[in-house]
Amino acid sequence: MRIALGSDMPAELAESVDRWLRARGHHVERFGALVTEREDAWPSVATAVATAVARGHADSGVLCCWTGTGVSIAANKVPGVRAALCNDPGTAAGARQWNDANVLCLSLRATTPALAEEMLESWFSAHPTDDPAYQAMIEEIRAK
Repeated sequence: MRIALGSDMPAELAESVDRWLRARGHHVERFGALVTEREDAWPSVATAVATAVARGHADSGVLCCWTGTGVSIAANKVPGVRAALCNDPGTAAGARQWNDANVLCLSLRATTPALAEEMLESWFSAHPTDDPAYQAMIEEIRAK
């Protein structure tokens, strides 16, 4: 898969996510502080990653900022993006399964590399449900 990965600040967590993704054969395009090696504005980083996903240049995205909240808010402003701030593997799997989320947002403050790996495993193992009720809800979001 092609993954857009961004962080608003240089951080071991983001580097750990990059290594995990590459070790599993994903192509990773880096954004923000992962390119500049200095702090970048979280709205800009989130918009760049979300746009890559929305335009089909990436199959999925992963975003990091101090709380994860800012990048999730900014990414969700891009049409076609369903960004989910996750803090445990079950939420990550549920976001993919029931919400067809396409951008995983992580907190640099609260997420350890080990926890991030568990969430990434859950995220990439889960698939959107074909349950018509959930599909209808996802379509309702797309229509807005």
